[in-house]
Amino acid sequence: MSASRWYPFTVLGVSIVGFFDAAYLTIQHYTQFTLPCTITHGCDLVTKSEYSSIMGVPVALLGALYYLAIFLSVYIILETKKFDLLRFIAIATTFGFLFSAWFVYLQFFVIHAICQYCMFSAFTSTTMFVASIVYFSKEYLQNTKTSSISP
Repeated sequence: MSASRWYPFTVLGVSIVGFFDAAYLTIQHYTQFTLPCTITHGCDLVTKSEYSSIMGVPVALLGALYYLAIFLSVYIILETKKFDLLRFIAIATTFGFLFSAWFVYLQFFVIHAICQYCMFSAFTSTTMFVASIVYFSKEYLQNTKTSSISP
C-alpha cells in the first residue's frame, strides 16, 4: 500500500473501533448498568465521577461523536479522492489526543481509579494521532526532497 493510502485506512479502522468503545460507554451511562471491569478496578468510579460529563453531556457520547465524525470524514475523503482534506483529520486527532491525555490524567491523579474502556479509548485516539504524525512527517520529508531537487 502506498504511503498516501495506508493512513486513511488506518484512521478509518481505528475510528470505528473507538466509536464502538465510546458507544458502549454511552449506553452504560444512560442505562446505568454496572460495567464489568475485568482488567482494572474502578470503571464505575471513573464513569460515574463528576468528570464523566461536560455541561450534562456524557464524555462518552462526545467521544462516540468524535470517532463517528472522524470515520465519516475519512470515508468522504476516500470517496471524493480529496486527500488534501486529510489535514483536517490530523488536526482533529490532535485535539482527540489532548482530550484523552487530560482524561487519563484525571483517572490517575484526581479520581485515582482506572477505567479499562476509557484507557482503550485513549489508546485509539493516541493511535490515530501517532498515525497522523507519521503520515505528515513522511509527506513533509517527501515534499522537501522533491522541492530541493526541482530547479
